[in-house]
Amino acid sequence: MIDHAKVRRESMRWYVLLTLYNAHPVGAYEELVLATMQGIYADATQLEVRQQLDYLADRDLVKVVREPGGRWFADLTRYGIDVVEYAVDIEPGIARPARGA
Repeated sequence: MIDHAKVRRESMRWYVLLTLYNAHPVGAYEELVLATMQGIYADATQLEVRQQLDYLADRDLVKVVREPGGRWFADLTRYGIDVVEYAVDIEPGIARPARGA
């Protein structure tokens, strides 16, 4: 049985990393990340994006700045860049495609 919620979460994490990789070295506000996710998952929400950013921050793949006005700003860490560039192995939880896929 396929767990669609798990597939969505793990895929979204990969797409968030790719979005921030394309925004690097500047980084991106959550609105850009959300707009990108809504291009993939039309019903993606701000809360969902924040949950994935928080997860990725806990894994030291992104750094998140929570601004006093409520906006979130994110950028990849060195380790996050290595994950996107397939320079390191990753643990489960992110749906990174096999290299060359």
